[in-house]
Amino acid sequence: MSLSSLELWWVTAAILAVGVVMLFALKRRQERAVNAFSRQIQYLINQGGAGGASGRIELSAEPGALGRLGDAVNALLEDLAQRGAQLQDREHLFQRLVESVHDAVLVHRKVILFANARFLSLLGMQAADVVGRPLTEFIAPEYVELVESNLQRRLGGDSAAERYEIELMDRQGQVTRVELSSTVIDSSGEPALLLTALEMMPGAIPAVVSQKPRAMATLDAMGESVITVDAEGRIDYINHSAELLLGQQVTQVLGKTFPEVASLLDDNDRRSLGDPVHKALTTSGQLVAGRRALLVPANSGAERFVEISVTPLRFEGKEITGLVLVLHDTSEMRGLTRQMTYQASHDALTGLVNRREFERRLLEATESALTSGIGHALCYLDLDHFKVVNDTCGHTAGDNMLREIASLIKDAVRDSDTVGRIGGDEFALLLVGCPLEKARQIADNVVRSVNDFRFVWKDKIFSVGVSIGLVEIGRDSGTIEDIMNAADSACYVAKKQGGLHVHVYSAREEASARHSGEIHWLLKLQGALRDNKFELYFQPIVHARAGGVSGPALEVFVRLVSENGQPAAPPAEFIRAAERYRLMPHVDRWVVQAVFAALGRGGLKLPPGRSVAINIAGQTLGDTEFLEFVVDCFDHTGATPSDICFEVTESSVVANLEQAQRFIAVLHGMGCEFALDNFGSGLSSFSTLKTLPMDYLKIDGSFIKNLAGDSVNQAMVAAMIELSRSLHFRVVAEHVEDQWALDTVTGMGIDFVQGFVVGRPQPLSTIPGA
Repeated sequence: MSLSSLELWWVTAAILAVGVVMLFALKRRQERAVNAFSRQIQYLINQGGAGGASGRIELSAEPGALGRLGDAVNALLEDLAQRGAQLQDREHLFQRLVESVHDAVLVHRKVILFANARFLSLLGMQAADVVGRPLTEFIAPEYVELVESNLQRRLGGDSAAERYEIELMDRQGQVTRVELSSTVIDSSGEPALLLTALEMMPGAIPAVVSQKPRAMATLDAMGESVITVDAEGRIDYINHSAELLLGQQVTQVLGKTFPEVASLLDDNDRRSLGDPVHKALTTSGQLVAGRRALLVPANSGAERFVEISVTPLRFEGKEITGLVLVLHDTSEMRGLTRQMTYQASHDALTGLVNRREFERRLLEATESALTSGIGHALCYLDLDHFKVVNDTCGHTAGDNMLREIASLIKDAVRDSDTVGRIGGDEFALLLVGCPLEKARQIADNVVRSVNDFRFVWKDKIFSVGVSIGLVEIGRDSGTIEDIMNAADSACYVAKKQGGLHVHVYSAREEASARHSGEIHWLLKLQGALRDNKFELYFQPIVHARAGGVSGPALEVFVRLVSENGQPAAPPAEFIRAAERYRLMPHVDRWVVQAVFAALGRGGLKLPPGRSVAINIAGQTLGDTEFLEFVVDCFDHTGATPSDICFEVTESSVVANLEQAQRFIAVLHGMGCEFALDNFGSGLSSFSTLKTLPMDYLKIDGSFIKNLAGDSVNQAMVAAMIELSRSLHFRVVAEHVEDQWALDTVTGMGIDFVQGFVVGRPQPLSTIPGA
């Protein structure tokens, strides 16, 4: 937390207490009210302290401190009212108290009722420019919705954040990042909000820090590490936080120079950054602010990542009398950032790199092959018989098998090779600096390891094989899309050869095989569209909490009808083929037409207030004529817009943003609902998506699987739920497979549940009357 943020709690309590005494000493008839208020202020100070008489108060860890202070102010004004003080006197007193506070404070109802000098200085405006106008006029546009919602909920007595970060804008459009805190008070007999804006970055240290003992006591209570030096650069004070950061007591460092106490290194290459004190003194005290570094204590203490700022202390604004160093420990944030970076680049289930990170490394290898001439190899792996495990034993068994196979593959390759999970049961290997023959040997080792593997689940034993497509990466390999397509095509040939094969890509052979495969799927899908050879399946969606009366009741899926006694194509396979040949808009039209017709004729009956969810593919969102088709379907079938909930994914919306915005806006305006599907699985910008009129957020099933026993997934799901609440979305949990997962998501506040535990997909024709 910044210096001004932590200083607020001390300065506010102390100045308010002094201000009350000074003001009310002139009014003997209100003397008892002064005593009552002073006792309440003293109570706040005592309650906030850690040890009472020690004088060291950690108000930074007390998020309720401002609220208790607001309670004390309310109590004082109420006491004055009971004693006959005029309303005008009470308001004047209140304004004098708030004006005496060092930090930016204002009172707000529907508009700003009062703002102190500090708040006006942040905006560079006068009181007449601010009072009577809503706070949101001085907020950066991206935070307006957040502030409006929070102010309304706080004034309405609803649950809302007491503290959150925003950006204020002054006349010139310059922004100041602040932490906004609020508490409800009584103003003129009506509720209002007492708001405090705390600057987030440490600014210049006020000259009063050299005054003792109050300022030193305040510094000693801070969470930031503060070190002061004299004009010769020798340490004359460190606060308690600095003692902990340096691992040294104040008596051990007094009189020493900064390099004798600690050194600063570049946090990337551990290069010395020199002595910040010497640099500041030799440059006439030029401010060194926000420098990131690695702090290494001289006594071999723990190394910490810090941000350091140096501010000069001047005598009467001229001669430099010393410096103040403020060190902000960022080690925890650094670790969190690294963890988030790892999670963004790795598959949560297997720990392997994910598709995005794999393609980034593949791009680097392709560029190095182009510039250096060093060859690499790419292997595309597709598991055989994985679907049998999933269908027989459920997704939990399938997930466990994927984890074990991922470990087998890593053990079969070199330490320098990259193993990635790029799909459900699809993996890839990037073999850097690997000749073709060596790559073939590694791929054969992987095939043997997986072939010899036996997966045991309860009383069942499964054999799982793998097919591998291998392609060389050289100067003429083309783009990473070309390379991935070549490997995928080679893998397709290996699979057609009966599995347990490694097929090396050959442009001539693959052209023929690919052509025949394309003709097969193209004819099959075109025939299904022409002859109505699709079938609708559904899976129920239930309320997670009692009393729910609205929301989606089921989700529909499309399947190919089996032919001549042969099993139908797996959904993933024919959907992938439809996307490859740009047929998904036609498939989605079939689904919309079939569902709307069933609703219109009464064949599909929904409970009151409930809807049916329909998935819309990214290709379909990009089809400029699809919106008109949907509107026509409503007109011709008699289906009601409120009965429909369209599901779209993050990536498909971002990839077709302009068309998606129009599609969603028009149909949402007609009464349709929208759900953001597979949330959390991609890396799209939610800052764009939050502007869309969504009603539901469907958390990706990868976070729900094993939720009961995975603390990381629990934390991420909790964060998604909190984000959804702030945006007024309701939340659907997908892939809830067992009772443990159901109990967990219910306890976390999920609104709707979908998965095997509440119902498996089944033909829509099984619904009576459908």
